[in-house]
Amino acid sequence: MSHYPAPLTLDLLSPPTFWRCEPSWSWVSRPLPDHLLWCVLDGRGSMELAGERRELHPGVCAVFAPGDAPRATHDPRRRLLVFGMHFQVDRRGVVPEPRWGEVMDRELLGVLARTSDASYRRQDPLGRRQAELCLEQMLGLVWDAVHNPGRSATDTAVDEVARQLRQDPGHDWTVAEMARGAALSRAQFTRRFVAQLGMSPAQYLIQCRIDRAHELLTETGLTVTQTAAALGYTDVPYFSRQYKQRTGRSPSQDR
Repeated sequence: MSHYPAPLTLDLLSPPTFWRCEPSWSWVSRPLPDHLLWCVLDGRGSMELAGERRELHPGVCAVFAPGDAPRATHDPRRRLLVFGMHFQVDRRGVVPEPRWGEVMDRELLGVLARTSDASYRRQDPLGRRQAELCLEQMLGLVWDAVHNPGRSATDTAVDEVARQLRQDPGHDWTVAEMARGAALSRAQFTRRFVAQLGMSPAQYLIQCRIDRAHELLTETGLTVTQTAAALGYTDVPYFSRQYKQRTGRSPSQDR
């Protein structure tokens, strides 16, 4: 029996919308009747909600709840470009506290906003569903930005190295090569990697190889020997021992 919660049900109440705020623009909202996603894509300004103030710049996003009454202004020389949409949701848990956070991946934020807008304006059921899925992804980005703030360029670089390991586990990786990719010393890289991923780079690489080996053994026609070779193992018995240690089964059982 699955213990995963049921997926969210999100309903758009307004079209996904971009607006470049007029030079004289200011916002004094009445208490909102619904939820509102509000993302800054360009410009500078400030916002207040319940006595708290936040400077606005690209990447700052908010998720407002019914009853919130935000106020905002901007620099008319650096006019805000905002993307947003009103929505309703079938449960609690999508509105962070505080309401706003800074999404560091601005490129992804922009792609989701443009995709949501273009999909919705096709005016077909699949387009509306795609816009709702983009909304769900953007809510996830804001939630993560609020609850995991302050990610640095180094954090992103370490994550990128881990992604490369997952993508190409058969490469003859060394920790020195990984550290160079993150622009860190070997010792610094290892410390940051363990802090972020919960294991050493070498152990993470082994896990990536075993995960990929499982896919190759169960989804392709490769033999155990071919699978081991594809993932950089020259010693098949050694590969088999590592595989069994991490899966509880031998490679031949999964093939």
